[in-house]
Amino acid sequence: MKKDLTQGNVTATMLAFAAPMILGNLLQQCYNIADTLIVGRFLGPDALAAVGSAYTLMTFLTSILIGLCMGSGSVYSFYFGRRDEASMKSSMVLSFLLIGAAAIVMNVLLFLWMRPILHLLQVPAGLFDMMAEYTAIIFTGIFFVFLYNYFAFLLRAVGNSVTPLWFLGGAAVMNILLDLLFVIRFGWGIGGAAVATVAAQAFSGAGIGIYTWIREPGLRPGRRDLSFGRERVREIFRFSTAACVQQSVMNFGILMIQGLVNRFGAGVMAAFAAGVKIDSFAYMPAQEFGNAFSIFISQNHGAGRKDRVSRGTKSAVLLSLGFCVGISVLVFALAPWLLQIFIDGSEEEILGIGAGYLRTEGAFYCGIGVLFLLYGYFRGIGKPEMSLVLTIISLGTRVLLAYLLAPIPAIGVKGIWWAIPIGWFLADGAGLWRIWKD
Repeated sequence: MKKDLTQGNVTATMLAFAAPMILGNLLQQCYNIADTLIVGRFLGPDALAAVGSAYTLMTFLTSILIGLCMGSGSVYSFYFGRRDEASMKSSMVLSFLLIGAAAIVMNVLLFLWMRPILHLLQVPAGLFDMMAEYTAIIFTGIFFVFLYNYFAFLLRAVGNSVTPLWFLGGAAVMNILLDLLFVIRFGWGIGGAAVATVAAQAFSGAGIGIYTWIREPGLRPGRRDLSFGRERVREIFRFSTAACVQQSVMNFGILMIQGLVNRFGAGVMAAFAAGVKIDSFAYMPAQEFGNAFSIFISQNHGAGRKDRVSRGTKSAVLLSLGFCVGISVLVFALAPWLLQIFIDGSEEEILGIGAGYLRTEGAFYCGIGVLFLLYGYFRGIGKPEMSLVLTIISLGTRVLLAYLLAPIPAIGVKGIWWAIPIGWFLADGAGLWRIWKD
């Protein structure tokens, strides 16, 4: 099921490759959407606030592993485009050992430091025990998150974006069914939602690993692939670390925003939790298209196809902007009704706060759409550090402005909302300036 992205019509090739990735990420969002929907409707606003805050924490933690896998995937796709199978396989083995070890160490540290982390996030006393119960269970699925993302990025690097979709689809259905069973039928509360998510993660992680070993013999490493020189180690470390730090910085900034939001109480936390779910779901196709674009650029860069890199970039910008404009209009217009997917219509104050958040972000999705393409472009041409720089500009601005504006009584929580799109556009300007300069 490998696909050579260096051949064929540029736009059609990118869309055909990106479509399963976009759909797959939509299904992945269903993990947490199912938790949020069922918890919000059946366990109430406090449980929703706890799950939402825990989701932000878990997104940050798993972003470390996802970033490592993403960076390694850029190396695989470069060598695949270059037709250098030996380098690709040795990179696969090295990254599996390094990232797998990182996942194990992370799991141990999280169990040891769980409660101090929650205190650091300033979780309100009334929500602390619920959030501690949820995160303690969710942490057990971290190694499965690594397995899924390692094999998903490997398969995508060689042009197979369909197989990861099937495993995510199965996991999403499994997660929803187990949520209904554990939370509603068995009455396990917030812990039941966490168990459902971990079971689904185990299915997708172990399943895709077994599939790759059995059905993709060309990707099985041999004995000769177990040795790697300093250059290979340096290359994997450079790409993986840059992508990992980028993803971590991005989500650490969001985590800091979550800590600031928590100061405004359970009502704002619940509104923010629901708003972030819709926000993430809305611009996620642009994010995943940026990841697909990165693999397209990387394969063509490895093959020396500068013409396709140039044409693919122009096409990707037009496609992403067209999508972002359309989704901005929809989210801005439907914000109150979208929020009622998660929040009961009688919670008017929470709905009002959430609508303010969504309409502020939703008006400017073009900013983050361009930013995702810039991330993908710089990773694809072998400059992952520039993606990190753009993330620092975006998140640094967001966090700084949020902490400066939110304490002002006349601005309050709105300062947090406005800081986000300002950060997007500043990073866009820096990235476009760098491309123009080069």
